[in-house]
Amino acid sequence: MERARVGTGMELCYEVLGSPGDPVVVLIAGLGRQLIGWDDAMCELLVEEDFRVLRFDNRDSGSSTHLTGGPSFDPVAARHGGRDAVAYTLDDMADDTVGLLDVLGIDEVHVVGTSMGGMIAQTLAIRYPSRVASLCSIMSTTGADDVGRPTPEALAVVTRRPPSGRDDYVSTELANSEVIGSRGALVDEAWRRGRFERFYDRGIDPAGTGRQIMAIAASGDRSAALAGVAVPTVVIHGDVDPLVPLSGGEATAAAIPGAELLVIPDMGHEIPPAVQPRVVAAIVANARRAPDSARRDAQGSLR
Repeated sequence: MERARVGTGMELCYEVLGSPGDPVVVLIAGLGRQLIGWDDAMCELLVEEDFRVLRFDNRDSGSSTHLTGGPSFDPVAARHGGRDAVAYTLDDMADDTVGLLDVLGIDEVHVVGTSMGGMIAQTLAIRYPSRVASLCSIMSTTGADDVGRPTPEALAVVTRRPPSGRDDYVSTELANSEVIGSRGALVDEAWRRGRFERFYDRGIDPAGTGRQIMAIAASGDRSAALAGVAVPTVVIHGDVDPLVPLSGGEATAAAIPGAELLVIPDMGHEIPPAVQPRVVAAIVANARRAPDSARRDAQGSLR
């Protein structure tokens, strides 16, 4: 893994996987998650499809820049106050992503984001259309108040007290997964435990996650702006996700002209190993819908 200081002043930790010259897929992590939230096995599937993978820690997560202070945690105030009520917004996080592409000399990418990362990916496609060859939004939403709202039980998961140590963190996240995770044959307890252990060992930041929640709340509804997104788009969502219910994915697909919607039965707010090949197949098929010129330009130079 390497680090780069980008134009927004943030220092981002990133990793590049795959062969030089292949088109680049950038993977944007979700709320409080790190670049390792994108499983190595899933990244390898993309590499096997002749894509180069760029994954990175968002600001306030992993080994990227962590801010301090800022407004008190109050998502309602952030929703009404907008940029003036928060340390940063999703616009700033999209700017971070483009800043990293600039440092690496990449002109255009296939953008994939999950949860908050999906919101950042959408924002990237809105703000920087010339940099996005295709868009994949996974278990995310438009920011509209009437769709994709968490159930009370799921909301309680993301507002629980911070863990007091490694064992507490892992057990809390496992319990959270019982609420927001997948169901039936998609449940993979060993995979979940391994992920949460790695997350904790690499470093968690509950205060940073709080600032990310505030950024989401302050960024508002993207529905109208998404109507101007003209790149191939696939929206992927599980049908049992209570943290960002399916209505959020349906609204995202409806807002973007020509977007395809893939609903995965029994998938919750995670991408478990059993569905990763299907998710990768959808990402790849969507990326290959991009015009030949866009796919060629998306190779970039990766200095």
